[in-house]
Amino acid sequence: MAKKEIAIIEDERVIRENYSDYLTRQGYAVSGFATRQDAMAAFDKALPDLVILDIGLADDIDGGFELCRELRNRSATLPIIFLTARDSDLDSVSGLRLGADDYLTKEISLPHLVARIAALFRRIEAIQQKQPSESLLVRGDLKLDSDRLAAHWQGTLLNLTVTEFWMLHALVRHPGHVRSRDQLMEEANIYVDSASITTHIKRIRRKFQEVDTDFTHIDSVYGAGYRWQP
Repeated sequence: MAKKEIAIIEDERVIRENYSDYLTRQGYAVSGFATRQDAMAAFDKALPDLVILDIGLADDIDGGFELCRELRNRSATLPIIFLTARDSDLDSVSGLRLGADDYLTKEISLPHLVARIAALFRRIEAIQQKQPSESLLVRGDLKLDSDRLAAHWQGTLLNLTVTEFWMLHALVRHPGHVRSRDQLMEEANIYVDSASITTHIKRIRRKFQEVDTDFTHIDSVYGAGYRWQP
């Protein structure tokens, strides 16, 4: 089996090499880049299986945000993790709004980081193991295809990230039932705070509303979670 390829974009050489060495020992193929420009030059040839990136890249203060935006424009499903020293809610929300699947601070331990990476890859493997009968989920004007990670509303493709797709899938599987934030995290294989879940849900709603301005099928239930209204 080919090794999963992980790209790390981190301007501090010692930190970059530390992450690279540890992930290599865990069985991944790792490429490291110090700048957004170097990373994009490599990604022009081929995208990796997962990207880990810092926000500030030397003099490029918000270079990681720009790189995330460029990557998400190229692929809606490429797993992207921010790993940064910037721990403000504003930065976290900004990263998730740009389409990142996870936002971690550099205080996280290396084993914990590996666990988060493995969770993202498990989602993809679970998709590949699904039987054809399980791959399609239709709820009125919504069609979810978990083989292709594709969601269509009224026949129009929604540009959802991997995390957004599985959160939506968790809601749609049980129409009318409230799904707690913990349940959404479990089914999407992520572990973030409540504010991050709220940000993901807002992004999902906005993507529906770009297609259908009258969309109102995702309800917020105060103190409980969210539900899909048929």
